[in-house]
Amino acid sequence: MIDSPGERLARFLAHAGVASRRHAEDLIAAGRVQVNGYTIREQGSRVDPEHDVVRVDGQLVRARTHYVYILLNKPLGYLSTVSDPQGRATVIDLLPPDVQRLRIYPVGRLDSDTSGLLLLTNDGDFALHLTHPRYALEKHYEVLIEGRPSNAALHALRHGVVITEDNGRKYKTAPASFSSLRHEDNLTRLTVTIHEGRKRQVRRMFAALNLPVVSLKRVGIGTLTPGSLAEGTWRYLTEAEVVTLREGHSSEKV
Repeated sequence: MIDSPGERLARFLAHAGVASRRHAEDLIAAGRVQVNGYTIREQGSRVDPEHDVVRVDGQLVRARTHYVYILLNKPLGYLSTVSDPQGRATVIDLLPPDVQRLRIYPVGRLDSDTSGLLLLTNDGDFALHLTHPRYALEKHYEVLIEGRPSNAALHALRHGVVITEDNGRKYKTAPASFSSLRHEDNLTRLTVTIHEGRKRQVRRMFAALNLPVVSLKRVGIGTLTPGSLAEGTWRYLTEAEVVTLREGHSSEKV
């Protein structure tokens, strides 16, 4: 609106790709721009892009979205959701207000009792692409389990484990791989790589093998690793990282 503290109307039109700023001023002067149903002719009028409805010659104008791509190292205790009706902490709480206002959300999820790498974005096409089974990325987890896995258990991991989902249905997981098998008293630590993202999949795989998970941390998504990213901190993905993820190569090439 005219007295809004938001963005100048001509600037909004230019950023939306309607016209150059000077041409946008001409459109306003000619009475071809409407805000919330009212024709605006005054230069310097302002609009709130999130709430005001702007049209040029009757055609709706949408603001160009500023897309962001974030890698977060999630601590334990945070929900992988935008908000929680019970007021529990979410991964969005770990980001500054100016980033939160960009309406980002997690790509996939990590359970509250799982830590590690999580992608967030406000680019719906990007998120859909990454979660599509055809483009499934390898996800690497550091797992600490009770007991020592038998050869039969390791064979099952390599060839698929039958798990029980929330609805009671049985599902056989895709083959997983593992490395860095280390025994610590009656515990075993190993790195497991999967290509799927079913709910609580890693925990359910080991539960089906009678090897309860003590702790679980995602330590890699494709070629992305924590690097120097401490728990509870985040960074923007580089342009090269975004391009690689967008290319949609199979997980062996990402």
